[in-house]
Amino acid sequence: MITDTQNTALAQRLTHSGLRSTPQREVVYQVVLGKRDHPTAEEVFDRVKSAMPTISLATVYNCLDALVQCGLIKQVNSVREPSRYCPNLHEHAHFHDEATGEIHDVDIPADLIARLHNLLPKGYDAVSIDLSFRGSVRALHALTDQQN
Repeated sequence: MITDTQNTALAQRLTHSGLRSTPQREVVYQVVLGKRDHPTAEEVFDRVKSAMPTISLATVYNCLDALVQCGLIKQVNSVREPSRYCPNLHEHAHFHDEATGEIHDVDIPADLIARLHNLLPKGYDAVSIDLSFRGSVRALHALTDQQN
């Protein structure tokens, strides 16, 4: 369930971006916040259908785009994979577990973020940092190696 504070933030951000709050945007936002597992648009659609059976996949995509546009969620892109959506607005990285397909947030210390910004060419400033790791759980590799 979306809290009053989150609903107010949603309405304010949408208004500031020239958009209005709609029941569809509210339920899509609630779904993304509710289970912080970086869902795809199709997964959001499947979850929203129970609360709003008449919603279309196109509407879900439009809602997600609006939420990204106004800075309430982030779009996480991976090569050859569908976009996923993340409600964590703090600077962080993502770990893509290649064995399960799951995406996990990875906290980045503030001093490391500052060091990353210092790597930019002279005169450039980054608005955000998109840092991703790919791999799988070490224990899974160890178990597979032992079985072979």
